[in-house]
Amino acid sequence: MPIIRVPVRFEGSKGEKIIYTLFDSGASFSCISPENAEEIGMVEKLRHPLEIATGSRGHYVKIENTIRSDFYYNDIRLSDEFMVVPDLSEDTIIGVNTMQKWRIKLDFEHDTVVIDPKVAKLILKQLK
Repeated sequence: MPIIRVPVRFEGSKGEKIIYTLFDSGASFSCISPENAEEIGMVEKLRHPLEIATGSRGHYVKIENTIRSDFYYNDIRLSDEFMVVPDLSEDTIIGVNTMQKWRIKLDFEHDTVVIDPKVAKLILKQLK
């Protein structure tokens, strides 16, 4: 399961925080620990909780909360929904759904995260 861990700045309604974030091509959803979610922004209760499979065979986690957050990588502003996962093994995880949405690629040879320049240009145009 290919992964890269890098510092990412998260920003929400309560504040901002730099968190070492795992970019994980084996995770569907983007996730955040409850402690970090509370520091960054308003945690919302899901109307219908999710039960998702973990990497451990036959083990499921019930997710009852979510948070929307901006996050910055190389000063490029991105945003998405993060599932608040109790006892998460990492502080935050960027999953495949978020990577596909923002055309994020993982360069394992150089252990870096690559954001499509076209996406960055589109974001900058929206700000003007």
